[in-house]
Amino acid sequence: MKDLLIIVLSSLVALISVSLVHSKILKIAKVRNLTDKPSERKLQRHPVPMLGGIAVFMGVICGLGMASTMTDLTLIFPIVMMMAVMLYIGALDDLTGLSPVFRIVMEIFAVLVLIYGSGMCIDNFNGLWGIYQIPWTIAVPLTVFAGVGIINSINMIDGINGLSSGLCIACSLYFGANYFHLEDIPNTVVAFTMAFALMPFLVHNVFGSKSRMFIGDAGTMMMGVLLTWFVIRYLSFYGIERGLPGGLCPIANAISILSVPIFDTLRVMTMRIFQGRSPFSPDRMHLHHAFVDCGFSHASTALFEIIISLIVFLTSNVAYWLDFSAELQLYIVILAGVIFVWCTYFFLRRMKNIRVFKFYALRTHFERKGWWLVYQNWLDRESKMRKQRCEEYKLYK
Repeated sequence: MKDLLIIVLSSLVALISVSLVHSKILKIAKVRNLTDKPSERKLQRHPVPMLGGIAVFMGVICGLGMASTMTDLTLIFPIVMMMAVMLYIGALDDLTGLSPVFRIVMEIFAVLVLIYGSGMCIDNFNGLWGIYQIPWTIAVPLTVFAGVGIINSINMIDGINGLSSGLCIACSLYFGANYFHLEDIPNTVVAFTMAFALMPFLVHNVFGSKSRMFIGDAGTMMMGVLLTWFVIRYLSFYGIERGLPGGLCPIANAISILSVPIFDTLRVMTMRIFQGRSPFSPDRMHLHHAFVDCGFSHASTALFEIIISLIVFLTSNVAYWLDFSAELQLYIVILAGVIFVWCTYFFLRRMKNIRVFKFYALRTHFERKGWWLVYQNWLDRESKMRKQRCEEYKLYK
């Protein structure tokens, strides 16, 4: 009961903190002109403030601070420290631009701190292909490769309102539920505080107009390193060796919940390499670009991609419920990822000039009318009134 109370209170503190600080950070970004400018490959029409990652991090810290008064959270110090480092590196990239090499070096450093700070890495395949424990000389480079891949995949799908934050909320809730089942309270608290800290940001990002703020590289790199930790911890705790012989393949399950960023990034980077370009060069080859080019709205695009990720995740669990082998579960997840992520991209590219298809795609712009517009106006007005109250309070003092 006490553990549940800690999780609930820390989550509520995270949610309320972000709700309160959002308008202040938004004002700072606007006054200082810290905005993401429109360009050929970017989908917004006007400059948008991009300090959302700072607001979310503030909420996470406040939530964890609340939880630390009720339970011992010293084990998660390396994770919080690396979240702060990635937030700082991402903010520098947002404001000044950093080279891909420097970013990768810092990402490698962050993953290594997670590994040696926790004493955990992906060192057990849990019976996949008959492999169980593997030496750290192989496990550490494998974990670094996977971690850098996750961080960059989250960063690269952040192109439309609500996609990266929506996916991170879904992943955090899933991993948090697993940690709670495994009685790992510190990591349960981290997962749920991240999910609830993202919720107010997601609401403004998706529903707001004047109150909208991008999470930026600062936010996506912070989320990426946290998801990397979630995967490391998940694979360390939950698998075939935990009384599930021939049961769940944790590697396939972890890939499935992150299927959209993983498979979309693999496709994009492979296509860039075959075209003789850097795998980190910017373009309009992501799945969300294909949706938007067909006429789909940002909100519906984010929703469809989250649904795709959940379908692949459900496919993984169906394979487990049918008592398929660990290897077959992994192959099914890979096949599902190829079908639902890669094939969807190529299908949309072929259909974008079909008039009938584009007509129905344009009908997904439900945010321009009805209840959505009413809520948007209320949200923007509420954000403005909160800002005015803060200014009046300062004058009164």
